[in-house]
Amino acid sequence: MKENLEKIVESLLLSASRPLSESDILKAFSQEEDIEIDDIRAALSDLKEFYSDRSFELVKVASGFRLKISQDYSPWISKLWESKPQKYSRAMMETLALIAYKQPITRGEIEEVRGVSVSSQIIRTLLDRSWIKVVGHRDVPGRPALLSTTKEFLDDLNISKLSELPDLPDIGNLPEEIQMPLLIEDLQEDITSTQE
Repeated sequence: MKENLEKIVESLLLSASRPLSESDILKAFSQEEDIEIDDIRAALSDLKEFYSDRSFELVKVASGFRLKISQDYSPWISKLWESKPQKYSRAMMETLALIAYKQPITRGEIEEVRGVSVSSQIIRTLLDRSWIKVVGHRDVPGRPALLSTTKEFLDDLNISKLSELPDLPDIGNLPEEIQMPLLIEDLQEDITSTQE
């Protein structure tokens, strides 16, 4: 058993979803196997030395030991884990586009242009994403919130000011139901391209 101890400890570390302490590793063995904490420490020490010239390393963290990829290889590893651009619903993109191009704007004004009510979830998602913020309240009954885009929104689009938003096509004479899809497609394209 002790001749395979290093490989067993290695397999435990590789299969664990969290760091393992020496006592966690020891629990994997029965009393009949006659493995002690000093044996675990020796195996861990041998593994640390073995991995010293490999692409991954054995590190001790607050809650135990874990195997991790060496920081030297992160440029290549990160390419495997790039997140895919998030898809946003048409309703969310319409709402965001209206806020971006017509700000400051109230929820009621957005609903008037879109012709349907704006889901609270859409506004909450845009607020959570830090793409919009409340910049004041319209001085009318009910004092509706005025919504505007944020610096984070501009950062995510890789632009520094609103004037750098894509120009809307000359759609002044087109009916509103045709204008909105054009506006949405431009904005969705910009958001997707900056996330790739």
